[in-house]
Amino acid sequence: MTTTETALRDRAEKILGTLAGPGARLREDQWTAIHALVAQRRRALVVQRTGWGKSAVYFVATALLREAGAGATVIVSPLLALMRNQIDAAARAGIRAATVNSANTADWERTYDAVAAGEVDVLLVSPERLNNPDFRDRVLPRLTATAGMLVVDEAHCISDWGHDFRPDYRRLRALIAELPDGIPVLATTATANDRVVVDVTEQLGLRPGAAAGDGAADTLVLRGSLDRESLRLSVVKLRTAADRLGWLAAHLDALPGAGIVYTLTIQAAEEVADFLRERGFPVASYTGKTEPEERLAAEGDLLANRVKCLVATSALGMGFDKPDLGFVVHLGAPASPVAYYQQIGRAGRAVERAEVVLLPGHEDQDIWRYFASLAFPPEPLVRQTLGVLSDSVDGEPLSTAAIETRVDLSRTRLEMLLKVLDSDGAAKRVKGGWVGTGQEWVYDRERHQRIAEARRAEQRAMLDYLDTTECRLVYLRRQLDDPHAERCGRCDVCTTPAWSTDVDAGAAEAAAERISRPGVQVAPRKQWPSGMGELGVPVSGRLKADELAEPGRVVGRLSDIGWGTRLRELVGSPTEPAPDAPVPKDVLDAVVRVLAGWGWEERPVGVVGVGSRTRPHQLDHLARRISDIGRLPLLGTLVPRGERPGEHANSAQRLAAVWSAFEEPAFELPAGPVLLVDDVIDTGWTMTVAARLLRRAGASAVLPLALAQAG
Repeated sequence: MTTTETALRDRAEKILGTLAGPGARLREDQWTAIHALVAQRRRALVVQRTGWGKSAVYFVATALLREAGAGATVIVSPLLALMRNQIDAAARAGIRAATVNSANTADWERTYDAVAAGEVDVLLVSPERLNNPDFRDRVLPRLTATAGMLVVDEAHCISDWGHDFRPDYRRLRALIAELPDGIPVLATTATANDRVVVDVTEQLGLRPGAAAGDGAADTLVLRGSLDRESLRLSVVKLRTAADRLGWLAAHLDALPGAGIVYTLTIQAAEEVADFLRERGFPVASYTGKTEPEERLAAEGDLLANRVKCLVATSALGMGFDKPDLGFVVHLGAPASPVAYYQQIGRAGRAVERAEVVLLPGHEDQDIWRYFASLAFPPEPLVRQTLGVLSDSVDGEPLSTAAIETRVDLSRTRLEMLLKVLDSDGAAKRVKGGWVGTGQEWVYDRERHQRIAEARRAEQRAMLDYLDTTECRLVYLRRQLDDPHAERCGRCDVCTTPAWSTDVDAGAAEAAAERISRPGVQVAPRKQWPSGMGELGVPVSGRLKADELAEPGRVVGRLSDIGWGTRLRELVGSPTEPAPDAPVPKDVLDAVVRVLAGWGWEERPVGVVGVGSRTRPHQLDHLARRISDIGRLPLLGTLVPRGERPGEHANSAQRLAAVWSAFEEPAFELPAGPVLLVDDVIDTGWTMTVAARLLRRAGASAVLPLALAQAG
């Protein structure tokens, strides 16, 4: 090492001391990365386990670059939680950090001015911000011209081979291409196998030969061991959802410290959190539906050990940093060993022992299939979307809602598609919406097929993990192509299982009662989708007060832990329809319990059935039994008109399909509220249209009741 390199390392370790505490020393790979970024202005990809110290690399490098007169470091970071932790860490090292995200819009102009004035060392931005028209056109050019370094955190998100693909990351390729020569670029991730590493380097333009133009060497790739010496991995197989929930309640106190309980769906997270609170545990739920303020409070409670656990979906993942997190439990297996490793990596960073327990469920594969259905759309729908953009009048931008009326994709899939088309140059986001560019675009069918097969292979690998006879950590590390994988000596395969499959009878009984408790409220639709005139439906804005349905009820959701499986068997799915059989007694008993607990202000005066083309006898039986049990007159059935509406993905298309689906009521409606009975409430538009018909025919109120709610 030269004298200059020795001096640079000494300075780097002094900065590290302010960040991580006196006596902290750089790992060799940390120093290698810092030296490459600062002294050689190279581009680097660092793949290291969670807690290894990737943030130390870019904060120390930032401090050194700023001392050398470089501009601010721009960090592209995917989560607000990650940004908050990074800002706190930067402050400890004397690094002035600021962020631009959806939660601090009032501060944006002040932040931009501070960056321009050299008062900010690090600017953290979300990938979504890169394609905000104002930020992209007004702020980004100045940032790229003056940046001292670009950091892409959680870089696996750029790869659609990765477990958490985010199309906004695709914008980074263009951003990196516009950087001046000699600007170092660092990409970091904890979860990338060989395929993702190759894809990330290609997507970001970091492949060999794409280094900075000052003669620096090719991109540096640093991959370390993914061993986590504190983790004790276990799989506990139990027969029923009630057993799994009862096991968790019975063993939660025995799990060390505070931790995270992961579920596969939002509904499951809320249901599990409610049950654990009923059992006296201090817990909170954390999902994609949790408001930002509540998320921040929940994170703070877990960090301060004021709760035993957060019951969370994958929304609590990247960036949450609690070094003493004592356990991670999964109620349901993720669809990928890579995603599973990423989530369990939250635990045990600064403790000697952390428990990792997987409680797989029989319904897991159904949930995997649902999320797989949200993958990149088939070519005809992509071509249709491009055609809609190219046909916009006089180049006027189209909002996402307006495109929905012409392309039958859900809002989530449509937004993902538009972002991919934008990053590929075939579409562009502008103020007011989206426009086509006219640029030729090729649908890479083979790539999408390979990705779909890779997803199926990952699911098979996850199932194999449940039954593996080799070390569980070795199995996961091999899935991540870790060349250093070796037997851990700590998991339930290497040693005697740490956890029994016995379930406390009292806890199991309480869990069974909780998850078999029927009744979920369903909010009515109150706003018509935008642009319905395009589809020949003459409505807009808010529904009129005299056309609204009341809040409805269902026995349960198809995704519920308890009722979900039973209801899926009864009502089927578009691809696997259920037989047209009478509603069984256990489900009818649940309906009675729902009705008994409804608490309506005015008793219904009668029952109206929604006519069905697929299961007419089942729905007729349901309506008649409700009429008999409730001693309410069966007023009639809304008769279906024409062919059965096809399945549609978004609200506008679904409403258009059901707008004229029923004949006007041919029966009289007495004064008072009526109970409107159907099998499944999906998007809610069938119930909305049916309720509107009944209200216009004289019903003072309509109370929707169904067996199940989709989702």
